[in-house]
Amino acid sequence: MRPAGRRAGAVAAALAAAALSVTPAAGAGSGTAPAGPARTCYLRENSLHADTLGNFFTKDLYCENAPGQLYGRAAFLAPVTGLLKTTTSWFVCWTLGDPHPGGNSVWYYTQGQETVQIPSVLGWGSIPADHLWTDQDPYPGLPRCPWR
Repeated sequence: MRPAGRRAGAVAAALAAAALSVTPAAGAGSGTAPAGPARTCYLRENSLHADTLGNFFTKDLYCENAPGQLYGRAAFLAPVTGLLKTTTSWFVCWTLGDPHPGGNSVWYYTQGQETVQIPSVLGWGSIPADHLWTDQDPYPGLPRCPWR
């Protein structure tokens, strides 16, 4: 005969194993994938940046993103000024431009990790909002870019 403590532990383990064997996997039957880690975007105050056009910025949006091309203005026909190669980056402001697959016309301004065309701008440019994992565009609290 087993001691009561070991028996209770064995029963609990058997019940847990049984529950796991009949519990559907996350998202099973719902047509959706299991929830992954939450995407992260947040504002950073007192994060100073200066672009090559003489603009100064005092905060940024630090956000997960898809790598992509940065454009000299918020338009797909504009020169590609830089490449955003990282999957977490900072963005100093937002502007309106060409509509994109994200369903709006919001673009974010940042400096890429590689300069492409117009070397004098050092990779600064705009990227469509659909490359950022924001919940809302424009992101609340991030300033609009100083140009229109």
